[in-house]
This record gives sequence, C-alpha cells and structure tokens, in this order.
Amino acid sequence: MMALVLFLSFLVLIFIGVPVAFSLGLSSLLYLFLNDMSFSIIPQRMFGGLNSFVLLCIPGFILAGNLMNAGGITDRIIQFANNCFGHIRGGLGLANVGSSMGFAGISGTALADTASIGAVMIPAMKKEGYGAGFSAAVTASSSTVGPIIPPSLPMIIVGTLASVSIGDLFLAGALPGILLGLGLMIPTYIISVKRNYPKGERKSFKEITNSFLGAFWALFMTVIILVGILGGFFTPTEASIIAVLYALVIGIFVYKELPIKKIPEIMLSSMTSTASIMLLVGFANLFGWIMVSEQIPQLVASTILGISSNPIVVIILINVLLLFVGTFMETIAALVILFPVLLPVAMEVGMDPVQFGVMMVLNLVIGLTTPPVGVCLFVASQIGKVSIGKTTKELLPFLGVSLVILLLVSFVPQITLYLPSLFK
Repeated sequence: MMALVLFLSFLVLIFIGVPVAFSLGLSSLLYLFLNDMSFSIIPQRMFGGLNSFVLLCIPGFILAGNLMNAGGITDRIIQFANNCFGHIRGGLGLANVGSSMGFAGISGTALADTASIGAVMIPAMKKEGYGAGFSAAVTASSSTVGPIIPPSLPMIIVGTLASVSIGDLFLAGALPGILLGLGLMIPTYIISVKRNYPKGERKSFKEITNSFLGAFWALFMTVIILVGILGGFFTPTEASIIAVLYALVIGIFVYKELPIKKIPEIMLSSMTSTASIMLLVGFANLFGWIMVSEQIPQLVASTILGISSNPIVVIILINVLLLFVGTFMETIAALVILFPVLLPVAMEVGMDPVQFGVMMVLNLVIGLTTPPVGVCLFVASQIGKVSIGKTTKELLPFLGVSLVILLLVSFVPQITLYLPSLFK
C-alpha cells in the first residue's frame, strides 16, 4: 500500500510540472512521513548515493565540454561536417547528424548537443528552405547520439551503480553510437530527396582537409580520454580533469577563441549543471532505497520472469518498460532507480552488465525526444520556433531508426561487447 502511495505521489508531481528531482524527494518525504520514519534517513541516503569517487568526473566532463564549446569547437565541427556532406541532397541535414556525432565526444549529454548544434544548424536549415519541423526533428533525434558515444555521463552513472569499468562502458557505446548516427542519416537523406531539399557545392579535398584539421584538436579529446583510461594511465575522474586542462589549452592557445574573462562564467554554469545532476542522483538514491525496502526489485523480477522465462521475451518486456519510463522520467533519475532493479533480471536471462547498461541508456535517451517530458524535443522546437506536435510528427521516421538500433543492441551482444573484449 505504501509503495503505491510512493509511486502515485511521484507520478502526480511529475504530471503537474514539478521537476523530477523534487518529485522524487517530495514523494520520498511523504512515504517517510506516513510510515512515521525519521527524516534523518534523507541526508543519510542522499550522501550514500553521492559518496562515490567516480561521480567526481561528472563536473569535470561538464566543465570540459562547456570550455570546448565556448572555445569555438561547435562551429569547427559543423564546418567539417558541412564540407563532407554539403554537396549531397539534404546535405545540411546530414551535416547536422554528423556534427552531433562529432560533438558527442565532447559534451556527453544530449541536451548540450541539441542546444549547441541546434542554435547554429536549425536557423541555417530553415534559411536554406528546409521545413522547421524537419530541422528540429533532425536536431533532436541526432542529439541522442551524445550519451552513447564516449565520454557519456549516463554511462558513468551506470558504471557507478553496477561497479562496471567506465572504460568498458565507454568502448561499448562507440559502435552503437556510430550505428545510430549513420542510421539517422538514412531517413534524413530519403526525406530530403523526396521533398527536393537543396544541396550545396562539392568542396575540394583541400577544403575538407583544412576543416578537418580545424576540428582535429577538439575531436582528439575523445581519443585522449579513451586511451588514458583503457591504458591505465589515469582513472575516469582524473581523465575529466585532464580533459578540462586540455580544453583550456586548446581554447586559449590553439583556437584562441576562449576569453580568459569568460572562464568564471563558464565555471558557474558548469557548477549549476553539476548541482542539478547531483541533487537528482541524491534524491533518486533515496527513492531507490525505499523501493528496495518495499522489495519492489524482487516484485518486478518475479513479475517479468513470471510472464516468460524466454530471454527474447524478457528483453522485449524490459525494453517496453524502459521506453515507457523514458517518456516521462529524466535519464539519470531513471538509471539510478531502475538499473539496480532490472540488472538482476537481465543477468538471469544471460545478458552481460555492460551490454545491458548500453541498452538501458539508449532506451532512456530515446525518451528525450518523445512527449511529454522530452527535453531535447522541447529545446529543438523552441529553437526552430515550431510546435511540439509538428516536430513530433516529423520525428517518427527517426524514432523508427532508433528502435531498430535498440533491437540490434539488445539482441546482438557483439555490437557492444566486441570493442571491450579487445582490451581484456
């Protein structure tokens, strides 16, 4: 009965517009009050969820991404992608997706991708004659590549929850992220040809090479992070600090577009983003502790396995559940609450924790582009000055591609486990 009160109060708060973090905290507070439990549990459980050395890399990667973005990285990545794809029909749309793939190795978050790439590409696409809804849909859908291609903030959360190597999770997300990006180019091209969207002039090899060299130092940050972590040169937390120092050097001395006077403002913005994530993790950990005390994980596991013990059916059921959750719950909160609940079920049917982690992250980031709480959908629509409904309609082909990639990740283990296996 109390578990039902917990979930109902949480859902009501979500649907009346209370932020997810506070919805988790308030519903947990109500549960403790109704059960006459000490409120001292709140700081204890929140601290317990945050007391992890690995989580220290989150502010580092956020700051590094913001520094690189302020240092001119977005324009260079877009220029390189546009030089590669601009001569193809719908080239700006393809460049939009390609830019997101490049930017994914910097930001690690879908929202940052949508805001940064979208602010440049959506107005440019509209100016060239692309539909506003289509431009917003391409931007929102391609931004989901951000949390899959390393470095990835959700993957860091997964590694913390499951005590799995962050390096393995980063590597495991590389191929699915590339497949997702390439897959999203297919409907972009087909729709562009069907609607006769414009194409630009073919760039010379020299122009493409110069634009690549311009973006090289930014893209190289991903290589440094992966090689450093997998080679044992530094931990993920140390990697995030190295990324910050690297971003400062590139922005100030190489690109020379990062004003030193702007750094305090960037740090303040990064601290704000970090604080919101940490608050979310803390409240989600409290909510998750209540779920464990109510034996919800055992109930979910027995319910799913009670329906079928067939691995294919179980994995499909988990995917359906996560797709539903992703439509209204923020990615990190859903991970903290549901990953410990669903991991034993996935392992029961033979799924590797690394594969399941990537599958769950991909599942939940798809929800970032779907109503009612799809933040990337809202941001892209706002930039494009187009209604949510119109963008959602244009998103359907892209969602179809995302679901195909999700099925491949779910049922073809080699897609996620091949690269990590090379470094064992």
